[in-house]
Amino acid sequence: MSEKMFSEEQLEQLRSFPEISRDELIRFFTPTSADVAFVDPGRGRGAADRLGMLIQLCTLPWLGFVPDEVTSAPQAAVARLADRLGLDPGALSLYGQRPQTRSDHLVKIAEYLEWKTAPAGGEAMKELEQFLLDRAMEHDSPTLLFNLAREYLMSAKVIRPGALILAKMIGTARKGAGDLTSEKVAHLLTDQVRADLDRMLLVDAGLGITRLEWLVNPAKDASASSVKTGIEKLTWLRNMDADRLDLSVLPNERRRFLAQVARRSTNQGLERRAERKYPILLAFVAQAAVDQLDEVVALFDQAVSARESRAKSKTDEALVERAKRGEVRQLLMDMILPVLADPGVPDDQVGGLLRERIGMQRLREITSDTWKPLPKDHGRLSELDSSYSYLRQFTPNVLATIDFQGGPGTTELMSAVAILKEMNRLGGRKVPDGAPTAFVPARYADYLDKARKSGEDTAFRHYWELCVILCLRDGLRSGDVFVPGSRRYADPSTYLYTEQEWAPKREEYCRLVRKPVNATNALEQGKEELHAALAELEQALANSAPDEAGTVRLDEEAHLVVPPLSAEDIPAEAKTLKDELAGMLPFAPIASLLIELDARTSFLDCFTHAGGRKLVKSAETKRNILAVLIAMATNLGLGRMSEACGVSYDVLAWTMEWYVREETLREANTAIVNHHYNLELAGVFGGGTMSSSDGQRFPVRGKTLTGRNMVIHGGQVLSTYTHVSDQWSTYGTKIIVPTAREAHYVLDDFLGNATDLPITEHATDTHGATLINFALFDLVGKALTPRMRDLTRVTLVRDDTPTEISKLYPNAGPLLGARWNEALIGDCWPDLVRMAGSLKYGQATASLIVGKWSAASRQNTLAAALKEWGMLRRTIHLAKYLSDPVFRRKISRQLNKGESLHALRRDLHYAQQGTITRPHLLEQAEQAWCLTVLTNAVVAWTTEYYSRAVLELRSQGRDVPDEILSHISPGHSDNINFFGVINVDVEAELAKLDTAGWRPLRPAQLRELGLTP
Repeated sequence: MSEKMFSEEQLEQLRSFPEISRDELIRFFTPTSADVAFVDPGRGRGAADRLGMLIQLCTLPWLGFVPDEVTSAPQAAVARLADRLGLDPGALSLYGQRPQTRSDHLVKIAEYLEWKTAPAGGEAMKELEQFLLDRAMEHDSPTLLFNLAREYLMSAKVIRPGALILAKMIGTARKGAGDLTSEKVAHLLTDQVRADLDRMLLVDAGLGITRLEWLVNPAKDASASSVKTGIEKLTWLRNMDADRLDLSVLPNERRRFLAQVARRSTNQGLERRAERKYPILLAFVAQAAVDQLDEVVALFDQAVSARESRAKSKTDEALVERAKRGEVRQLLMDMILPVLADPGVPDDQVGGLLRERIGMQRLREITSDTWKPLPKDHGRLSELDSSYSYLRQFTPNVLATIDFQGGPGTTELMSAVAILKEMNRLGGRKVPDGAPTAFVPARYADYLDKARKSGEDTAFRHYWELCVILCLRDGLRSGDVFVPGSRRYADPSTYLYTEQEWAPKREEYCRLVRKPVNATNALEQGKEELHAALAELEQALANSAPDEAGTVRLDEEAHLVVPPLSAEDIPAEAKTLKDELAGMLPFAPIASLLIELDARTSFLDCFTHAGGRKLVKSAETKRNILAVLIAMATNLGLGRMSEACGVSYDVLAWTMEWYVREETLREANTAIVNHHYNLELAGVFGGGTMSSSDGQRFPVRGKTLTGRNMVIHGGQVLSTYTHVSDQWSTYGTKIIVPTAREAHYVLDDFLGNATDLPITEHATDTHGATLINFALFDLVGKALTPRMRDLTRVTLVRDDTPTEISKLYPNAGPLLGARWNEALIGDCWPDLVRMAGSLKYGQATASLIVGKWSAASRQNTLAAALKEWGMLRRTIHLAKYLSDPVFRRKISRQLNKGESLHALRRDLHYAQQGTITRPHLLEQAEQAWCLTVLTNAVVAWTTEYYSRAVLELRSQGRDVPDEILSHISPGHSDNINFFGVINVDVEAELAKLDTAGWRPLRPAQLRELGLTP
């Protein structure tokens, strides 16, 4: 089993010393006086034994075991300990010539450090076996299980068994997890359920495909037919009681893993699993029932919204035409009014004079054009009524299939929904007398009143039903209406920890984010920050003259003037130095770059098999993974990539299906970002403490739920929303609809940051500067620092009366237009912290919460309190933003870093004119992550070679200041070839590197000619 999971090379790595970081060197290889006395008790122990014994003593807490070859310990650690003992590091070469010596020393060290061994059959090994079985039920990755076992043993102070022994235990645990899974779900696998699951693997005559394939493929567009197909899938799943399956006996990770295997397996592959296929299919249908429910509701939302947007567009066009006709009427009034206002023109001559001046033909033309007053919504609902028949193709089915339920304040709406469902069931045409209308928005109320008064039952039915559908859609978005059993549209209260679950976590969380548990203290803390920021703003305004150009100031009328920042003063030396460094970089094809970077980061090891098998990374497997990464990132596609690299399409497609998925791409990206973070030059670019996020549009072809036609972009596009650190690395990527509010997605990857980047501050453009985001960033212990426009229109808050505030801040006080609602925040403070904790600890998805609370009605007290806290945080931010130009420039510089990487992504994503052709969100997300991995690979590789080039210049006596280097971007690709034949030969490329694993820099004489050596 272990031979299949780990290669000999991997086992050797697990037995040996790894590389050591500076932090590990200081933490583990700084022996105390007692440690030194222990290895040198004054009984004549030789230099080699003392040094070797001290290395073992420091290594055991570091690794949890001591490698057999103690002499192969990291040289930095050996030198550090030798210096502590006053010995020559070379003495270690004589240590352990008799193997028993090393073993005897380890026994004494374990006794000294109070560590235990784990003999076969002993209590420690039995506990480890149970631990591995429990973890194997949650995770199937052998590497992850190995690391979890190592951490478990270290926490228990048990010396790790040999790598081969532990690998065999992991294999046994994984097999045991499979057997235990079958045992736990056996009671659910009745003969009927087995028959239903077997039928999923048979080709359905009506569909022409298997039911499994039918269920796996999501909708491509939000049309009426897609909604009806989604309802058919949901009904089919419900008919086999998939929505009632209780798989809580299995851990969430186990269920997710099994469902993933079902999605990616062929029918033949599942059939070969015999009895083991049933738990896999069972987990799949249970998850599919929830996913399909969410998809139906989402399609309903998008299909209704598409027709509403269409009505809005037509109404806007009509308004433009109306405005043109209105201009003609206005010109006519300009001729009429002077005559009427002139007392010198007798009344009996007015008509004749006007007819003479204007002309009868023109008067007839204008009077023939009827001019009706517009309704409050400018006719949008009337225009939407033209789509009534289309909406009726699916809305009755949605209402009949989905169990919509309402929260507080939705009684009238839910009563109307129930009436409409009954009318649909019975085929009723007339809305019953007394049907509720109080839920109808004021802008639509006149339509219903007019239809009722005129006795137009059909018109009333249409308008009333459209209002029910629109209000139901809006309620789903805000969370006022929810769907039991849904994940995305569930009751918002279920997204958060319950008060009982939160109670033991509250104090620890408040310490973590530095927020008081008590509401009174929280309000005082907020006031202190507010007044400190206002004092800085007051000083800045007081020191600026009204006519002082280029500074934030008050003009003669006490209006705030915020001049744009001048262009950043980048030293000329920076551009010259960048050109010189770029000229020193070696040329490299993109495949060669990735192979070289993998040799230093092992990021390809993150691509594990989705079935938990075949973890061995042969050169051939690595080649295939790299080919898929390049195919997706460059947009070549697997077909063209097969022609370019010589690997068959089938092999690439199989590799894509089983190895390259979002979770493995995220892990690989994390490995590259962490490697880049530890580079010295990356620290010159930035400390890794700040990031920014922004969207980038890509054209998309064909039907897709994520694409929207946008005139400004020349057709249908989608948006990738990326999070970029101040070191130029990208740590988050998400596909979103280009017309969606980007503010909803700012927190997602920020909170989900799994890299080593210690980010505490996040910048966005104005799109992210919502009150909800300001509040939540602060409540999770971070800072939102957006660049904002139209600052004179932003409402700032105060905590006292205008008179008292103006006494404290004569210049800044009048800018504070609203009073902060302290009472509301005080009442809701425990729930605000609970909400933030639910996000921080991953109980809820940030974009889901932000979207719900942003759309929440005014009656939602918690949402109102969250916005009040956001008002405070926005005022504090803006006070600092206005008073500190260095702070403003810092934000602007970070946003420019994120935007500058757009060009590198476009260069990489060159094929098919950058047009994405994959229709489904999951496929698009995987392609976006492939592009992110390659973008970070280019940035990391370029940073490494910039570093080597800087070292060479400095070795020649050149002064290369870090201040100049901080202005240089590693998003450079002129020396990287993305085109032509792509040769992915791992072993041949590694052979081209020198003994240290590097390419030579270009010599000066060849750089002048633009040649490579």
